[in-house]
Amino acid sequence: MYYLKLIVRNALRHKLRTGLTVLGIVVAILAFGLLRTVVDAWYAGSEAASKTRLVTRNSISLVFSLPLTYSAKIRQIEGVNAVSHANWFGGVYITEKNFFPQFAVQASTYFDLYPEFVVPPEQMRAFLRDRKGAIVGRKTADIYGFKVGDQVNLRGTIFPGTWEFVVRGIYDGAEARTDTSQFFFQWDYLNETMKKTAPRRANSVGVYIVSIASADRAAEVASAIDRTFKNSLAETLTETEQAFQLGFVSMVEAIVVAIRIVSFLVIFIIMAVMANTMAMTVRERMAEYATLKALGFGPWHLTLLIFGESLTIAGFGAAIGIALTFPVAEGFGKAMGKFLPVFNVHAETLYMQVAAGLIVGAVAALVPCVRAAHIRIVDGLRNIG
Repeated sequence: MYYLKLIVRNALRHKLRTGLTVLGIVVAILAFGLLRTVVDAWYAGSEAASKTRLVTRNSISLVFSLPLTYSAKIRQIEGVNAVSHANWFGGVYITEKNFFPQFAVQASTYFDLYPEFVVPPEQMRAFLRDRKGAIVGRKTADIYGFKVGDQVNLRGTIFPGTWEFVVRGIYDGAEARTDTSQFFFQWDYLNETMKKTAPRRANSVGVYIVSIASADRAAEVASAIDRTFKNSLAETLTETEQAFQLGFVSMVEAIVVAIRIVSFLVIFIIMAVMANTMAMTVRERMAEYATLKALGFGPWHLTLLIFGESLTIAGFGAAIGIALTFPVAEGFGKAMGKFLPVFNVHAETLYMQVAAGLIVGAVAALVPCVRAAHIRIVDGLRNIG
């Protein structure tokens, strides 16, 4: 208890310097947490992916579609439980700034394959009955104020024209990491319209979602699907849902890597600032440390005082930074919700913030501790600061 009081008093001896140092650590730990959360948000889709779902697309590119007739053939492959399909729509709501993912899906089967999308039964029945019905994620509904029964008009880009929809349901996520920013409508509505306006584009599918019996057979079933359509006019590429999601992340991998580097660079910079603070502190107290040695205090006692002070300052700053991470992340997530639909602070990020605070405090005290421990009593008493 005596040492603790002495450590706290030493830390508060120069209140301005300590306050500025703590402020720097708060900013660094907060920035580190936010940057790590941004990285986690990029990988949220792949982390939430099911191990028992495969995605089949055109082997050339997602731009090219697949025939609707593939569905029956995929369903016949051993190990396949169910098949559904979807098309990326890419419509514009009022203005291009209002972005949210839109998919035309096979209404009768799609949501059975995605139990993480929780839709009230009565809303699902209304959606299935209405050709122009749509189901909207809770996050998108909150951002744009969509309510059940509202009409939503989208201007098609990939599929030209003005498309009218009626919100028949709002889905919530079964888990915090579930993406609730998407907009789903009936693929039949899209296909029927294409038959009238662009017959050559009708009866085509963007991707097939395949539910398999066992995750252990994912590679086997994926290979069987691709062999089935080998040498056809539209060859396929089948991969796990996680691999499919990671394919999008790889397009911006350089940005993700840069964010990771910056997050650690922030900690390195504040470590240098903290080390400078402790070096100044020890240099000013050399005479005091020499006096303590003359009174019988050993090097370990001095080390305890210096390490304790450094860890106290770093720990206090880190604690405030961690506490601020949650409200700041929540505000940032709301502001960037259109681009980062899942923005949650993970437990791993908190552990890394705690570790960063402890490392900064410990490393910053190393050199000052060595210097104080080896100071000669005579030289210390001659030191005037």
